[in-house]
Amino acid sequence: MGMTRRGLLKTTLAAGVVALRVRMAVGAEELKLPNDVPTEKFDFDSKGIQGWTTVDGQWVVEDMAGAPVGKKVLIQKATKNAFNVIVAPPGPYSDVDISVKFDPLSGKEDASGGIVFRFNDGKYYVVRANGLENNFRLYYYDRGRRQLASASVKAPPLGQWHLMRVVAVGDHIQAWLDGTAYLDHHDARFKSGRVGLWTKADSITAFSDLTVRGVVGGG
Repeated sequence: MGMTRRGLLKTTLAAGVVALRVRMAVGAEELKLPNDVPTEKFDFDSKGIQGWTTVDGQWVVEDMAGAPVGKKVLIQKATKNAFNVIVAPPGPYSDVDISVKFDPLSGKEDASGGIVFRFNDGKYYVVRANGLENNFRLYYYDRGRRQLASASVKAPPLGQWHLMRVVAVGDHIQAWLDGTAYLDHHDARFKSGRVGLWTKADSITAFSDLTVRGVVGGG
């Protein structure tokens, strides 16, 4: 039986509302930090990961052909942990703008890279992309990982460099993958903390060109 005119109209309107919501989320005004906020860059060539804190994982600095910056990259090689986290020494930061290039080299269960922010006492937010899944997600971790927001994306191909960026101002969080804004979410549970990098399960992932602009504050 064909759809009635009224049913067709309702379906069309519902689809329009969904499309509008998607446009509103993706087209939200970009969060900005003050222009005078200092910038910290990590290229892994000069200092490696001296002063960093390894929470879980096997994080090593190695030469890699085609590295986006310099000759060395940071690679996470452990394959049997639930999550692998390493935290950079600066901070803690309240408001922050973070970007990193990541290359999901391999993984059968997972092939992911992520940015950790507001890390404090083992609790944190993480935005991650997975080369085996068509989604881009924001989680918080507090004795377990819980999803806050998700967007459908084309899975970032393995063996290629991709750009991820996160901006958090107050309770407002936005995230980009390869230059496209996908996530726009509010959550107030974590106020400040340090910045780090993340993988899951058997992901072997390389990271390069980590850049952090942050307002130092909090604990």
